[in-house]
Amino acid sequence: MCFLRRPGAPASWIWWRMLRQVLRRGLQSFCHRLGLCVSRHPVFFLTVPAVLTITFGLSALNRFEPEGDLERLVAPSHSLAKIERSLASSLFPLDQSKSQLYSDLHTPGRYGRVILLSPPGDNILLQAEGILQTHRAVLEMKDGRNGFIGHQLGGVVEVPNSKDQRVKSARAIQITYYLQTYGSATQDLIGEKWENEFCKLMRKLQEEHQDLQLYSLASFSLWRDFHKTSIMARSKVLVSLVLILTTATLSSSMKDCLRSKPFLGLLGVLTVCISIITAAGIFFITDGKYNSTLLGIPFFAMGHGTKGVFELLSGWRRTKENLPFKDRIADAYSDVMVTYTMTSSLYFITFGMGASPFTNIEAVKVFCQNMCVSILLNYFYIFSFFGSCLVFAGQLEQNRYHSIFCCKIPSAEYLDRKPVWFQAVMSDGHQQTSHHETNPYQHHFIQHFLREHYNEWITNIYVKPFVVILYLIYASFSFMGCLQISDRANIINLLASDSPSVSFAMVQQKYFSNYSPVIGFYVYEPLEYWNSSVQEDLRRLCSGFTAVSWVEQYYQFLKVSNVSANNKSDFISVLQSSFLKKPEFQHFRNDIIFSKAGDENNIIASRLYLVARTSRDKQKEVIEVLEKLRPLSLSKSIRFIVFNPSFVFMDHYSLSVTVPVLIAGFGVLLVLILTFFLVIHPLGNFWLILSVTSIELGVLGLMTLWNVDMDCISILCLIYTLNFAIDHCAPLLYTFVLATEHTRTQCIKSSLQEHGTAILQNVTSFLIGLVPLLFVPSNLTFTLFKCLLLTGGCTLLHCFVILPVFLTFFPPSKKHHKKKKRAKRKEREEIECIEIQENPDHVTTV
Repeated sequence: MCFLRRPGAPASWIWWRMLRQVLRRGLQSFCHRLGLCVSRHPVFFLTVPAVLTITFGLSALNRFEPEGDLERLVAPSHSLAKIERSLASSLFPLDQSKSQLYSDLHTPGRYGRVILLSPPGDNILLQAEGILQTHRAVLEMKDGRNGFIGHQLGGVVEVPNSKDQRVKSARAIQITYYLQTYGSATQDLIGEKWENEFCKLMRKLQEEHQDLQLYSLASFSLWRDFHKTSIMARSKVLVSLVLILTTATLSSSMKDCLRSKPFLGLLGVLTVCISIITAAGIFFITDGKYNSTLLGIPFFAMGHGTKGVFELLSGWRRTKENLPFKDRIADAYSDVMVTYTMTSSLYFITFGMGASPFTNIEAVKVFCQNMCVSILLNYFYIFSFFGSCLVFAGQLEQNRYHSIFCCKIPSAEYLDRKPVWFQAVMSDGHQQTSHHETNPYQHHFIQHFLREHYNEWITNIYVKPFVVILYLIYASFSFMGCLQISDRANIINLLASDSPSVSFAMVQQKYFSNYSPVIGFYVYEPLEYWNSSVQEDLRRLCSGFTAVSWVEQYYQFLKVSNVSANNKSDFISVLQSSFLKKPEFQHFRNDIIFSKAGDENNIIASRLYLVARTSRDKQKEVIEVLEKLRPLSLSKSIRFIVFNPSFVFMDHYSLSVTVPVLIAGFGVLLVLILTFFLVIHPLGNFWLILSVTSIELGVLGLMTLWNVDMDCISILCLIYTLNFAIDHCAPLLYTFVLATEHTRTQCIKSSLQEHGTAILQNVTSFLIGLVPLLFVPSNLTFTLFKCLLLTGGCTLLHCFVILPVFLTFFPPSKKHHKKKKRAKRKEREEIECIEIQENPDHVTTV
């Protein structure tokens, strides 16, 4: 190998070029030897993956178990809300309050909730009989709790000009029934049974009361409707697999019955499928539990695996036909497996970052762990199992066997005596063409279309201005969408869209969104409640809220009773001996913790309840309230915490925006580091980073404009977008920067001709496989469909429209290649002249 130094080039540049050349040649040599090994031992490389699939696949069926804790999946693993809940639970255990409204404020616990909605224009207050019948039916249930809370009216209309805000009518009423479990496994089992009976009862009562609409919700409803998505999607995933198989088979076919490879397209998709089954078996053997977010893994793995299949098939078609099939396999491996190894490594590294302890969302972490195993097995199965299939197909082609019927192709003389249909089925297309044709695989319909029609059209000078305008429009919408990103994710987005939980949430949002959830305000340190300055601080903290406070009620009691309690002893004495013994104030006993030191009583902790007035965007305003109250607990003299069970999920939303951005940033940095040593021209790295960033921001912006919220599914799709873009843009860009044609236009044409077929085959199969997701009535699958459709669409747009145009008038320049070719041509002419002079008898015929 000889490295020539360009005039003016520094020595360090030459050494870096040499290092990249050595590394690239070393990887190509390794892949070449790997291809030879597979071609010499195809039975071994075919058998081992099959045995692994059978072994782990059977274990996956035996160990399948769904994840039962939804909070563990979608709530942050380490959040301030969980610490606040632990502190609140330690101060005020649940079993201290057995029949009050907010006894289960620390955790939702076991409960049954029902909303009774009157027909439009009716008053729910006039239908008391139906409400009471429903209530009595619930109380008569076995193991039911003998108490209820009808704590909200919805759609309230007040009496005009009423000073005491009297209610004129209401549209809905919400009733909640709490159950006592307190961590007991037996009571929890009884509570689960009660909730099942409660939901059945509500469906039965709905049939009996046609004048009322009943919407019920139990504590397990969210988990049930979350898991329901995977049950409904089973048949659709199978339909998706059939569509991908069909597309891969048809796109791998040719009219040439010898060189057509329909079964290789089919076997390539099946190779990815068995690798996914093996990964699932490993996941369940390691005590993994299934959840509906893992529904995206087959689509993610298929998008990467089939890319390797189609690239390997294209690499086979680029090899010389006169070589032995084993050498052709080795050449295809050295041509394709270097890039596929790099992209698989990036998949593994990027999703490995998502599986690291730095990821705070368990659903994302579990998904990324499973995806890493799938990528490793995908890579192994592609070069082993599919490579073995390619070996057998190559052997059949070399021996001139039919690609479908596996019979010997008859001679041309024999075919001439047969009917036309027989000639169409059994003829070798290359026999009918010129024998001087160098590459008979160019007759593949996709490659023919790209070479003869599309390449000339996209590089036409009159098309380029429209492409630039198209990209400006694309960038504008993407930028506009990125500016509108908001942390408004909702757990409802992960549930089946036609589930009772979603219906209940929609009605609750419509009629009960005027007030926030009840927020517990816990003062966890001793406080001088009798001090006027402390009283003023409490009022200031509670200003703007509707408060249910023993402090305010006690102050009013002292004022009405005309009792003075300006010191500690009087304040606590009257509180214990008089206030808390009144029937109307006895429920406040559970809100105060006393301690006795000798003869002196102290208040060491207490709790209040706050409710904020909200608008229709209730969740966003509650998050704002939480973000304002938490800093006050550190800046004020009163040490307190605020908590509601929904805060555990709300801590997730601020993280959902930063996690994909960090993952994408680290991923792009890794692309820069890893690819710097694998390509000859550094501008290949630069173009790859620009392309991937453009696709990532485009998907993020268009996803926002399409009303896709930032939840764990969209986060995972953004991580996948980064890798999917690299997977398809990298081979195209590297072939372009390494091309030696005279002009950039010719270089991009040869790049599209070399990789365009595989890219188009893979993206088409990927997008067609997404179509069945539209027919799964689930918000989770809708999000998955939208994000992956944008991923495939933006990648296809860049590979076939934007990059082919922009690369024709931006660096790298190809002038030095032109100078080299002129110098070589001049040197060759001089050699020919010398040969002619040395051979005077040489005769040239023109």
